[in-house]
Amino acid sequence: MTNGTPLDQVALQSHPLPPVIDGDKETKGKILIIASSREVPGAALLSATAAMRAGAGKLRIATVESVAAQLGMAMPEAMVIGLPEDDHGGFAAASLKRIGEDAAEADAVVAGPGMSAGTVCRQIADALLRTDAHLALDAALLHSLEPPAPERASRPILLPHSGELASLLDCDEALIEREPIACGLRAAKRYRAVVLVKGVVSHVVTPAGEAWTYEGGAPGLGVSGSGDVLAGIVGGLLARGAEPLNALLWSVWLHGEAGAQLAKKVGRIGFLAREIADEVPRLLPR
Repeated sequence: MTNGTPLDQVALQSHPLPPVIDGDKETKGKILIIASSREVPGAALLSATAAMRAGAGKLRIATVESVAAQLGMAMPEAMVIGLPEDDHGGFAAASLKRIGEDAAEADAVVAGPGMSAGTVCRQIADALLRTDAHLALDAALLHSLEPPAPERASRPILLPHSGELASLLDCDEALIEREPIACGLRAAKRYRAVVLVKGVVSHVVTPAGEAWTYEGGAPGLGVSGSGDVLAGIVGGLLARGAEPLNALLWSVWLHGEAGAQLAKKVGRIGFLAREIADEVPRLLPR
């Protein structure tokens, strides 16, 4: 399979998002962002902002204690929880209990952006997969998953670039570049997940063998922090009640089209990841 079904507005009509309804923040869903480390403190802010721009109602961020206060000031909309960290500035094992408790109360969880890789990541991933929350797993957590993944009522969403997908499949990254859809399908079946294979051309695949291909966007989307924004958009749509496949298809399209809008305003390159999320509300269906 060279390409999947084109991921465009026609394809999205068959995968609608939940309608926008009146109501308080509880009606728009509760999202938990588990992100950042001492070295990458801003990842949680990028993901959290994108989640709110995608329409999530109630935001909680779990991060390492050394950056929690600054993050709370930068994101006053969030409840920010500072958790124990290890000597390298990542989550310590002592953070696991609180993460599991908070995830159990959330409608959706985004985990991984800006986190330090390590054995605790594997324990966090295991704990999250035991909850009923919709999950979007990214970055460090993708190096920590163990197949086969448990059966869940809601399929997790995995957001790997080629290197992370190679780690998930224990294969050479060159194979991912040659056969992105085939490798994505292998991962989807192996981890019982909906998978995005990121790249200049991106592919969304499912364990059932379905595939969609997005070729839009702009060169400027290939910038530090862009993936954190994408993860946040996914989480925001999941929090609103979107099914995992629908949430991922819309998120890829929204992220790409936001980049296209910025390319017109700023230039084909040179815009910042933090600017992507601000374009999302205008692109959402009304």
